[in-house]
This record gives sequence, C-alpha cells and structure tokens, in this order.
Amino acid sequence: MSIAYTSLALQTRCFAINKLNVADSRAKIFENIDRVGRHLNGSKGFIGPSVKLVVLPEYFLTSFPMGESLPEWREKGAISATGPEYEKLAEIAQQNQVFLSGNVYELDDHFTDLYFQTSFIIDSSGETILRYRRLVSMFAPTPHDVLNEYLDVYGEDSLFPVASTELGNLACVASEEILYPEITRCLAMRGAEVILHSTSEVSSTELTPKDIAKRARAVENLCYVVSSNTAGIADIDFPAESTDGLSKLVDFKGRVMCEAATGESMVANAEIDIDALRRYRNKPGMGNILSRQRNELFASTYNKSVYPANSMLDKDNKYHVPQRSHFMQTQVDTINALREKGVIK
Repeated sequence: MSIAYTSLALQTRCFAINKLNVADSRAKIFENIDRVGRHLNGSKGFIGPSVKLVVLPEYFLTSFPMGESLPEWREKGAISATGPEYEKLAEIAQQNQVFLSGNVYELDDHFTDLYFQTSFIIDSSGETILRYRRLVSMFAPTPHDVLNEYLDVYGEDSLFPVASTELGNLACVASEEILYPEITRCLAMRGAEVILHSTSEVSSTELTPKDIAKRARAVENLCYVVSSNTAGIADIDFPAESTDGLSKLVDFKGRVMCEAATGESMVANAEIDIDALRRYRNKPGMGNILSRQRNELFASTYNKSVYPANSMLDKDNKYHVPQRSHFMQTQVDTINALREKGVIK
C-alpha cells in the first residue's frame, strides 16, 4: 500500500500565561487547547480529508518563562504526562483522525522538582506514541543536564526516539535544535523519515539561520521537515509579531514545498510521499547522502566534551534545582574552557 498524505504545519497565535496566577494559567491552557482544536478542525475541513499529520508551534499552550524561576514555571506552565491537557489533545487528534504533534513543558515523576520541554506525537486513535525531550536548551533543564540519572531511568534509546507508523517513521526536533545537525542525523540513523519541528522563531524577509537549517537538515538526511512557527505571541512584554510566519514543509531534496506568510495560517500544507522518499534512499548515486556517511571518522572528535553533561547533578548523582543563572554561567565556563583548549581565540 502506498503512503502519501497531506501534512499541515498549523501556524497559530500563542497566548502567554506569564502575567496570570496559577489558577488562571491553568484555565488559559485549556482555552489555548480548545482554540487550536477549532483551528485544526476548520483547516482540515477546508484542505480536505487527506490531512493526516498536523504539527503545532512551540509554546502553543503557554509561551515561555520570562523571569519565572524553575519552581514557579513548573507550577504554572508544566503539564503532567497523564494529565487532562493530553487527554484534550488526544480528543482533538481522534476527532479529526490525524496524528498531532506539538511541544510543551512536561512534568516527570522521576524528576519531581524539574520539568522538561517535550515534543509529542499523538496518533489518530488518541494514543501518545512518542515523547522527545529537548536535549539542547539555553534556559531550561534537559536530559543532558541530568544525564547519568536520566539514562538510569529511561535508557539510551529514550534520547532519540523514532515512531514507526502508517505515515512513515516520524521523529521530533524542538525549536532551535534544528541548528544542531547531530540531533537530526541521530534520528535519521534510527530510521526517521519525517522530522516534526515545533518552533517559535524570528521570521524575516531574509533567510534566517533556522530557515537555512531546515533546508539543510532535510537534504543531508533525505527526510521531510514539517516546521510550524507561531503566529506571534500575545500577552507578553515584547513585540507580539517578533516570532511570526514562515511555517513550511521541506522535501527530502531540500526544496520548500509550501510556506505561510505572517499571521494565523493553514497555508503551509503539502503532500508527503513516503514511497518517493524510500525509492530515493534506496537508489545508489552521489545524491544518496545518507548512505555515504563515514561516522567512524568523527567518533573521536564528538567524544570530546564541550558543554558538560550532568551539570545539574551533585557528587552523589542526584539532581538539584538551580537558579536560572546556572545556565548562563555554565555557558560562560564552557567558552572559557574552549579558549583554554585553543578551540576558540
């Protein structure tokens, strides 16, 4: 049976919870879910029943912390993996018969004082089939910050999950992680065919770093990239349209198939042809970049630490909750170490 369907990068506006108390924040989260559900339902009704895969922007539930401490944001903006928010999202996926992907701040029973930024995929039956925890973040905890303990709990396979589905092999990359080629490459080497990219990023009349990276990740890994950006962020103290527009689908040759302008939009939708991708990946030639990797050459270089793992673990391998200044200080220390090693001048 052939695998071809329409995927939609749904460009919706984000309504921030930062200025709200905890109770009002929780109510706003459900309002945001309901709003996304209406947009999805209307978009599929307009585009047609071929829509089977929908990607939501980063921050669609909450926006991002802006001054809140980790404990404050955990209480206000993070959701349980088994909570009612996921149940509502599952209902939306099931009612519309789509696979639904997005990115949220998520609690974890094994790390009760932390949260992780998590990309998810819910299938058309309402089951959450993939959770990917963001590995590179500037101001939020990641599995890498508590790596030893995280691996003890979840194992190495948890770091780069790929879901084998009726829509092909799906994987997620979060936001600015599109700038880190190693992440998408690790997913591709585990079979990923479609990269679902929830983002909230600057758009411009010029090519931006992330926009270049979307094309690069697609062509170098022979995969589709479905990238959904916010249509601005409201109710927060910076210009709302700073992160707005250019949601897009990129094919496995790095060609932009469709692209939204600014504002809320369903324009970024196009056909994903998994059969065509698989034929190309099986064809010898210079263009088959994925088959021409010589990973042994790079192993020793990548084995050298840059940003340190386990920066939030103590000497007993137990995590602690830092001030947000911890993240900036760790980066400063990393830059100093790179200078001492002669990597940078």
